[in-house]
Amino acid sequence: MARSEEPLLARSPSPNSSTNDIEEEDALLTGQPTNRSPASRARKWREAGLFVWALLATVAVIILAVVYQHESSVARSRPKTGGWGPDGKPTGKRNMIFMVSDGMGPTSLSLTRSWRQHTSGLPIDDILVLDRHFIGSSRTRSSSSLVTDSAAGATAFSCGFKSYNGAISVLPDHTPCGTVLEAAKRAGYMTGLVVTTRLTDATPACFAAHANRREYEDLIAEQMIGRYPLGRVVDLLIGGGRCHFLPNTTEGSCRADATDVVSIAKEEFGFQYIDNRQDFDQLDNDGAIDLPLLALLAETDIPYEIDRVQVSDVYPSEAEMARLALKALSAATKDSDKGFFLMVEGSRIDHAGHANDPAAQVREVVAHDEAFAAVLKFLEDDQTEGVLVSTSDHETGGLATARQLHDTYPQYRWFPEVLTNASHSTEFLAREWAKYLASSSSPSRKEKAQKVADLLSSGLGITDHTDEEVDGIIDATPIWPPAYHFADIISRRAQVGWSTHGHSAVDVNIYASHPKHAPGLVGNHENIEVGQFIAEYLDLDLEPITKELREKKVNTSSSEHQGEAGIQDWGAWMGPPGLPANDNGELVSLDEYHGDFKHRKREAEAGLDCGCGMKH
Repeated sequence: MARSEEPLLARSPSPNSSTNDIEEEDALLTGQPTNRSPASRARKWREAGLFVWALLATVAVIILAVVYQHESSVARSRPKTGGWGPDGKPTGKRNMIFMVSDGMGPTSLSLTRSWRQHTSGLPIDDILVLDRHFIGSSRTRSSSSLVTDSAAGATAFSCGFKSYNGAISVLPDHTPCGTVLEAAKRAGYMTGLVVTTRLTDATPACFAAHANRREYEDLIAEQMIGRYPLGRVVDLLIGGGRCHFLPNTTEGSCRADATDVVSIAKEEFGFQYIDNRQDFDQLDNDGAIDLPLLALLAETDIPYEIDRVQVSDVYPSEAEMARLALKALSAATKDSDKGFFLMVEGSRIDHAGHANDPAAQVREVVAHDEAFAAVLKFLEDDQTEGVLVSTSDHETGGLATARQLHDTYPQYRWFPEVLTNASHSTEFLAREWAKYLASSSSPSRKEKAQKVADLLSSGLGITDHTDEEVDGIIDATPIWPPAYHFADIISRRAQVGWSTHGHSAVDVNIYASHPKHAPGLVGNHENIEVGQFIAEYLDLDLEPITKELREKKVNTSSSEHQGEAGIQDWGAWMGPPGLPANDNGELVSLDEYHGDFKHRKREAEAGLDCGCGMKH
C-alpha cells in the first residue's frame, strides 16, 4: 500500500505531534526518560517551566485582586473618624478646613433653598449641602457691642477671645493675641487662606495679621506676606485685593504709599505670584504647585457670583479656588507627619446683605454651598483624616423671607421668580449708572430716566417700575446711594424684607463634615468656642505666640507705657492709634465702621469715585 494510502493511525508521529507531548507529560509524571533527544528534552523542560511560572503568576494576580477588593471594600465601609482617637482626643496626621460664610444667617439658607427649588423645578424636600451638615449655632456679640463686625467676629475664631469691633486679632487692652494659623505654622502645619473679597479684608486678616483697626489694609498686606514680628506664616494666599499690594506709582494701586508688596513677597519671602485666571488654570493643570503662593486674582473684590459667571474666563469661583488650595496643600504635606490648616471664606454673602440685594445673595450662598461640597469631596477622597467646620461671623441685613409693603395686612407670600429674572447685581447696575453719568455730557432728566429704565429691564428683569423709583435713583445721595435704590426695587417685588444695611445680632449656624467630627460644637455656643475648637483639634498652644507678639514693642492703653510728652507708645507694626473714642478717652461702644463712620468717610472723600455708583 502506498504511504499516502496507509491508515491514518498507522502513520509515524511527526516531531511536533501530540504523541510526543503525551510522552513528555508521562515523563514529567513518572520521572522516566523518553526516547527524545537531549536537545528536545531540554526544550520541553523549558516549556514546562514557563507553563508553571505562568500558572503561579496567574494565581498570584488572582489572590492580589481578591485582597485589594476586600481591602477597598473594608475601607469604603469603615467611616473616617476625622482624626479623633478612641480616647476622644485628636490623633495622627490630620487636616483642618475652616469655612466662613461671612454675613450668612439662617434666613439666607431659607431664601436660597426656596429660590433654588423654584428655579430648578426641584421638590420641596430638596435641600442644600449645608442643610445636611447643620450641627449647631453660634452667639456672635463682640466685646464692644451686641452687634459684632467681621473683625471682632473673626478675632473670636482666630484667637478664641472676644474683642472690640474693628480689632484685627487685637484684644480690648490693645495687645495682640496669637492666632490658630500662626500657632499651626509654628507646630509644623502648612497654612492657607482663600477668600472672594480682598485678602486684606477683616476675616482673612485676623488669621495672619494684627492691627488696631481693620481699615489699615496697606499695613495688613505687608504683614500677610511676612513683614511682621513672626515672619511668613501663610503658605498660600488666594483671593482679591491686588490694589493694596501694588505701589501707588502703579496703575491699579489703592495704597497710600509706594511700597511694592508684591516685589517684597517674591524677593524677601520666596512667593510664587500670579494675578490672572490663565496662570491660575495653568497652576491647576501643571500638577505640582510651588509654595508659598500669592494669587491676587482681582484688583479689589472678586465680582458677585451673579456677575462672575458672565466673566468666568477672568475670575475663578470660590469652589475652584478652594480645590486648588486643597490640592496644593495636600501635595505639600504628602511626606509630612503634619497636615494643613486652611481657611476658606465666602466673603461676598456679607456684601450682598449690606447692599440688601436678594438676587446676589442667593447666588453667593449657592456658590458657598458648592465650595462646601468640594471640601467634603476632598475629605472623602483624601487618605489623610480631616475635619470641616463652617460658620458665619454674623448675619448681615436683617433678612426676612417676607415683607409688608403697605399698611394693609400683608399676604403670606414671597416671590422667588423675581430673583430668577435678575442677571446682574445691584452693585453692577450702580457701576453702569456711574459710568453713564461720567461719560455723558449733561444728559437731560428724560435721558437719565430712560437709562435707568434700561438698566432695570436688562439687569433686574423689571419693566413695571414707577416714576418715583426712577427718580430715587436719579436723585440718590451718598448716604443712600443708587445701589440701595436698585436693591429696594427688586426686594419689594420679591417681597423680601431687610431691616438694616448693617449687621444684626442673630445667632448663626454651625456646620461640620459630621457631628462626630466636631463634638464640641454641637448645640449652641459662643463664637470664641469655634476658635478654641480649632486649637484643640490641631493640638495648638496659642499662648507662646501671644507672648512673642507682645514682646515686640506693641501698643498698650495703660499709662505706664506713655512715651515722651504723654504720647502713647503705639507699636508701629500694628498701626497708629486711630481708634474712635468718646470724650473720656474710652472706646466707643458701637460699631463705627459700618455705621456713621462709613457715612462720614463718604462725605469727607466725596471727590473720590470708587466706580460703584456712589462717592465714598
